[in-house]
Amino acid sequence: MYPKKELAQLVIAACHQFEIDTVVISPGSRNAPLTVGFSNHKDFKTISLVDERCAAFFALGIAQQTKRPVAVLCTSGSALLNYYPAIAEAFYSNIPLVVISADRPKHLIDIGDGQTIRQENVFENHILFSANLIENPRFKARNSQLIGEALQIATSNQGPVHINVPFDEPLYETVKTLDTFHFPHISMSSVDNSHVNYSFFGDVWNAAKKKIILVGVNYPDEKINELIHFYAEDPSVLILTETTSNLHHENVVDAIDQLIFSLSDAEFNALQPEVLITFGGMVISKRVKQFLRKYPPKHHWDIDSKKATNTFFCLTEFIQQDPIAFFETFNKQVFKVATDYQQKWLRLRDEKRVKHHRYLSKIEHSDFKVFEQVLESIPAHSNLQVSNSAIIRYAQLFSIKKSINVFCNRGTSGIDGSTSTAIGAAFSSEKQTVFVTGDLSFFYDSNALWNAHIPASFRIIIINNSGGGIFKIIPGPSTTNATAYFETPHCLTAENLCKMHGFEYHVAATTENVDKELLGFYVPSEKPKILEIFTPSAKNNIVLTAYFKYIK
Repeated sequence: MYPKKELAQLVIAACHQFEIDTVVISPGSRNAPLTVGFSNHKDFKTISLVDERCAAFFALGIAQQTKRPVAVLCTSGSALLNYYPAIAEAFYSNIPLVVISADRPKHLIDIGDGQTIRQENVFENHILFSANLIENPRFKARNSQLIGEALQIATSNQGPVHINVPFDEPLYETVKTLDTFHFPHISMSSVDNSHVNYSFFGDVWNAAKKKIILVGVNYPDEKINELIHFYAEDPSVLILTETTSNLHHENVVDAIDQLIFSLSDAEFNALQPEVLITFGGMVISKRVKQFLRKYPPKHHWDIDSKKATNTFFCLTEFIQQDPIAFFETFNKQVFKVATDYQQKWLRLRDEKRVKHHRYLSKIEHSDFKVFEQVLESIPAHSNLQVSNSAIIRYAQLFSIKKSINVFCNRGTSGIDGSTSTAIGAAFSSEKQTVFVTGDLSFFYDSNALWNAHIPASFRIIIINNSGGGIFKIIPGPSTTNATAYFETPHCLTAENLCKMHGFEYHVAATTENVDKELLGFYVPSEKPKILEIFTPSAKNNIVLTAYFKYIK
């Protein structure tokens, strides 16, 4: 059975032509024509998730791994607004998400009819394209053009689009066949390599003796690794990589805060680059932002195919190019410069690493110690999903195994959909996915477990410090009389959630027990597993503060 409504058939046909093969559907009545159509079409994989916020982040996790558009479908009214956190994340993380919302026709908006809001252009600040359709045969050509443009933009520009589909009643009428439609491909302008003045950039680069390449969030890619390895062998270049960069070489600094957190003004002056190249997504390290804002380079070039990011307030050139395409040509223009810049800072990096391991060997059970144990335990060739707040900041202090791919929702840096995203990623990947999260992030998104499509190989590690540990770490909250509102103290555990949703539950609260539980945690099982590790809330910030003093 297929929907009788032509507008529903039009949307379904367009999604099929543009090779969208996964649709995450949240139950409702107004979206019935589309639900019936997608679920009965043999070429669509349809998944039902009740909570729209979880559904959108789940779809985002799938699109994050596949780099292909995934559709989410909901009914009218406030259901649509629950998609917004994931849409904002997709917008800032360049993830193709196709939002399809059913709506009431215009004559029923703002007259007191049930389950109606103003849905047209509701995401206008965080969307690449909004297609507001009209249910009327006279607008078939217009609707076709808007749907086709939306889907092509989602694919070509890697970001979220919104298709708003109004339906009048009746909603449940069906037919046995789908009509045939064709949507012409619109010519999309591509990034032109010819406008890049490689001669100018090469001259500036070759004349400089202190250069930094800083890599933010970056999808795992062997080609960009190979191209950047060229600079890892250049004595005048220091490469700083974030945990989420998925870029590795023995001559890079992969724990930035470990190196720069306690530098003096004189040392920062010595580190200050003449040229800074940045590419990738958001930079997590607050310390490196402070450093480059206070000690700006003479030249800052940001490389991105879509938009410039002036994170350090010193951007001099926006190179609108895919980083791989840029470096393939740029590497032929530049040569290595003999200085002691890289070696000096790598020696200091190595000294800090020795102190890092020495400190960890001495400390008691705490968030910091648990991170060492957890990161060492994760199997090679896994996908590691990391939640936000303190969790990703702790991860930034460690070197991650080269074979492990790291992902985190850093577009908006929210805790709201980390678990749902990780589950979507696990669903779409053949690799084992391990999700490391804090307690607040986990409980905030606990509806993510209300999902019948969680692989048995999926693993969640919750570091439970009884609420909001980051507010003990960052300066400010402890000086107020409102710490209970920042830290959100609680006594919750994940045990009953595991029983309700069919997870194996494991627990540890000492260094010895953590090691013991991790031993068999990743072996194949019939159910997904959660390991909840309790840490002492009052001690965690003390241990971390002492760490930075120790490695100074």
